[in-house]
Amino acid sequence: QVQLVESGGGLVQTGGSLRLSCTASGRTFSNYNIGWFRQAPGKEREFVAAISWSGGTRNYLDSVKGRFTISRDNAKRSVYLQMASLTTEDTAVYYCAADTGRIHRASAAQEHYNYWGQGTQVTVSS
Repeated sequence: QVQLVESGGGLVQTGGSLRLSCTASGRTFSNYNIGWFRQAPGKEREFVAAISWSGGTRNYLDSVKGRFTISRDNAKRSVYLQMASLTTEDTAVYYCAADTGRIHRASAAQEHYNYWGQGTQVTVSS
């Protein structure tokens, strides 16, 4: 069983920055791909970024490339999403998810992730 806990969400003005953290339980955290997804009000949940178990592969939604950076610290069982130049379009609940299968690397497909956190709210005000 893997438990994921997100933190770091909050209210920020347009152009500001936030860093989200996802901390996982489980002794084999270093074997997991981790992804970040988000769901805005009235919209479907969408992929944001993902990182492979080694950190060697990273994948981003086109609209966040150059603004968001995903990283991981396996010793701390944590993955981070550094978000900069935020816009109101980034307002959403952000979820981290773990893909423990090791078949895919940093997949953008939600069906590849088998554990999900509860989410953290990010609100960007204009």
